[in-house]
Amino acid sequence: MNVFGTWFYWALGVAVGLPAGLILFTEWHVALVRRASYLARPVALIRNYLLPLGALLVLLVPVAGVATQDPTVRVIFTVFGFMLLVLLLSGLNVTFFQSAPKGSWRGRIPTIFIDVARFLLIGLGLALILSHVWGAKIGGLFTALGVTSVVIGLMLQNSVGQIVSGLFMLFEQPFRIGDWLSTPTARGQVVEVNWRAVHIRTSEGLQVTPNSVLAGTSFTNISRSGGVHRVSVTTTFAAADPPDRVCSLLLRIAAALPLRTAGEVPGSVALGGGQYRTTIALDSPVDDGAAQATFLRWLWYAARREGLHLDDADDEFSTPERVAEALRTVVAPALRLTEADQQALAPYATVVRYGTDEALEQAGQVPAAMTFLTEGSVRITGTDPAVPDTTLRHGAFLGVTTLTREASQFDAYALEEVTAVVIDRDHIEDLVMAKPLLLQELGRIIDQRRRPHQTGAVSPDLPFADTLGR
Repeated sequence: MNVFGTWFYWALGVAVGLPAGLILFTEWHVALVRRASYLARPVALIRNYLLPLGALLVLLVPVAGVATQDPTVRVIFTVFGFMLLVLLLSGLNVTFFQSAPKGSWRGRIPTIFIDVARFLLIGLGLALILSHVWGAKIGGLFTALGVTSVVIGLMLQNSVGQIVSGLFMLFEQPFRIGDWLSTPTARGQVVEVNWRAVHIRTSEGLQVTPNSVLAGTSFTNISRSGGVHRVSVTTTFAAADPPDRVCSLLLRIAAALPLRTAGEVPGSVALGGGQYRTTIALDSPVDDGAAQATFLRWLWYAARREGLHLDDADDEFSTPERVAEALRTVVAPALRLTEADQQALAPYATVVRYGTDEALEQAGQVPAAMTFLTEGSVRITGTDPAVPDTTLRHGAFLGVTTLTREASQFDAYALEEVTAVVIDRDHIEDLVMAKPLLLQELGRIIDQRRRPHQTGAVSPDLPFADTLGR
């Protein structure tokens, strides 16, 4: 009577409890999914695996009376224990790590430590399952594993040393994924940290640095500098170049960089021996390569325009032949110069070059000379948003307000490498004063460019010769 009552109650419990449990955990799972909760996965494991397996074991052992030593029962017990182990790992992960507040000690634990703890729990759980379900002697197994571990450790002591070094380094957490590091062999962003090495993305590719090497040397975490990030560029000029002129040029080029941090003034110092160090503040180490490349490219052009000797090199671009050709083909048609005028201007004209995106003229500054374009194109941007941008090409000129000592109303940037002939203010003034018609037309252009919105105004992309018939 008691035996009949025992199996009956077990069967009744399964008949009532299994459907009720499935309904309960299904509703709970749906609610957790709707809230995007991390607990949805553990609840799904209970509903899909643990409840059905538990009900099956109850029906086989207490109800049907199948012996626990039966292979089928042991297999089911093994699967049930394994799923219970998975539930335990999932629950611990959700409770301690996935739901950890940002910036807490739980959120800062490296994933490698979590993997080690997970591996140990899995090993312990499988050992308990083998011991209680299959009757395995796990003491001998642990002894064998210990001896094997010693042998493997001796064989792989270098790799194990790297792993241990990596564990200690990651426990200290001197950097995270996404930080920028400067090491003796690489400078770049940390993209991956594993058991053996740290992967650093550099400008030359992916640098893989073993943990033991990184742990045994000093390195700089640029992302945790605690202030404005700065990049230093070292350049060399001829020893005869005046240091003040060189520093002024370096500062002017650095201040014009588009990647420079707003509000931070660059610095430049002479190191001796013709070397100079320029320090530029940037928003992020990501911009280091692009900022240095742009700075050095613009400096190459600017140093030659200033008559300075970058890398101790002479510039022989502005030859008398090029100057005469530019005056004849560009300046003479624009200003209606005679051959005598061209010859008179030749000693005072210079053919120069500008790099892509370099400024030829800036709003708010008084031009020191007039610039006539011979090759390339220039983008003109006005201070008035109602005036569309304009592109200047061969034959156009800039800097007409140099005659009146007024600041320019336009920003002019090279769209590509630009070649131009430059004539300074004094010699343009001498030429204009000798030509009343030219003086009158230049005055009209200056007045019209002050009011570009008026009907009939001269577009800044037109050379002067095109305006004489208007």
